[in-house]
Order: sequence, then C-alpha cells, then structure tokens
Amino acid sequence: MGKNSKIGWTDHTHNIVWGCEKVSPACDNCYAEELDSRYYGEDSHWGKNPRKIMSDKYWRDPLRWNREAEAAGKPQLVFCSSMADVFEKNDIVESQRPRLWALIEQTPFLRWLLLTKRPQNIKRMLPKSLHGHPNIWLGTTIESPTYLWRANNLCEVPAPVHFLSLEPLLQFVDLRNISNLLYRGINWVIAGCESGSKARPTKIDWFRELRDTCEHYEVPYFLKQAPRAGKGITVGPGSSLKFNRKVAHPETGQIIDGLVEAPYLDGKQWTQYPAA
Repeated sequence: MGKNSKIGWTDHTHNIVWGCEKVSPACDNCYAEELDSRYYGEDSHWGKNPRKIMSDKYWRDPLRWNREAEAAGKPQLVFCSSMADVFEKNDIVESQRPRLWALIEQTPFLRWLLLTKRPQNIKRMLPKSLHGHPNIWLGTTIESPTYLWRANNLCEVPAPVHFLSLEPLLQFVDLRNISNLLYRGINWVIAGCESGSKARPTKIDWFRELRDTCEHYEVPYFLKQAPRAGKGITVGPGSSLKFNRKVAHPETGQIIDGLVEAPYLDGKQWTQYPAA
C-alpha cells in the first residue's frame, strides 16, 4: 500500500488508519478486510475492533511523492483510503482526520481522491475551508440502484472533481437516473467487477451501458477490471491478466479463473480521466 499503487486509476494509496465497518453489500467480500486478516489474524481492525494507527514514517511518504511530482512537473493521484473510510464515524478515524487535512495543505502537487461509502458525512466531517479545495476530489461507491442516493450527498459538497466508483458492480446502475447530477457535477465514472473466490457475477452489458451513458454526457469513463470470460472483453497493450484470483462468469455465475485489468471492451480500452 503506497507508492506505485496496483489500483489502475491512481498513482499512490495512503491510509489514515487500517480498518473499517461494513455498511452495504459492496462490503460483503471486502478485499481490504481479507488483507487485514491475513496480516493480523485475530487482531483484525474490522468491525467494532480498534483501527490501526499509522506510523509517523508512513505519514511522511506523501511529502516525498509531492516533491517528486513537483520535480516532474506533473501532479500525481493519491487514493485515500484503500484500507479504511476517511468519513467513517469512529473515534480513532476522527483523531486522524486533522492530520490528513494538514497533509493535503502541504502537498499541492498531489490530487487526493477521497472515496467513501458514507458521503452523507462529508459535509460535516470535511472542514468548510476545504470545501472546493483544488487538491481534493470527492468520490462515492454505488454498487446497485439502491445506493444512487449517495451521488446526491456527494454533490452537496463542492469539489473540482466528483467521481463515482461502480466497483464492485453488483447490479446494473442506470446513470440516466441521476442525469441532472451528470450535468451538474459528476466528472468521472469508474467501473469494475468483483474479484476473489466469492465474486458475484457481473454482466458485460452493464459496462457497455455505462460506457454509452458516459459518452452521451461526455463524462470520462474508466473500466478497471472485467471477467476474463466476458464476451467482448479482450487483452491488448496496457492490459494485464490476473490468474491468481477467481471471478464469476458474467452469464452463468460459474466461478472461473482470472480477470482482466484495464481490459479492452469491444476493441477499445476505457481508461479516461477527468480534465482536472
């Protein structure tokens, strides 16, 4: 977790803590919980257990990334937090948030992607002085139509980029149901299937519908990963195959080996970013 993240749509990951509590079906097969359990076993940081505090050395990493980005003359993206939720209502998370806000102010060459499943907390937990901050991109996860309301809460707080993560995509989400928000400020859509041995099926047509809607509204679209056996999913330059995981076949639900990261959908790779 850190520099040169393996998550395709960011450069780095940074966590203000390790640990979280599940809030919706997208959390059922949480990769972060599984990784935390692998490292800490019975001392897991999930659920009601205490969150893990990160070291001072760890907190200095973004300062180095900022210097490197400044020297290169190109801002870099930081996903915060891949192993937690910045806007979780939790005393330990609360104690670490001020440290994050100060760090963001110290790193003008980093773009901080704050992705949450709790967008209803952003307005209260993000200091008003940081509303609309040029280095803060706000995002929320929408795994099914049940959670379209999260987009409304997300857009209540100004940001140069509002983005949606439809990963894991568990049901078809028709973004046309929030077309007014697309006009008003959804600037980026990320989509992908679930990974792991318990992955639930995703239909490739769902990704096509999202692509077509994003094209219509001129919203950048990033297809992060898709089932290897999905019809229309191919591998090309810049793609990678992952054979050490298992995913569900999009049509049959049968568990099969492998998924494609940064796949080609109908002959084209969709790895677009917002202009900001």
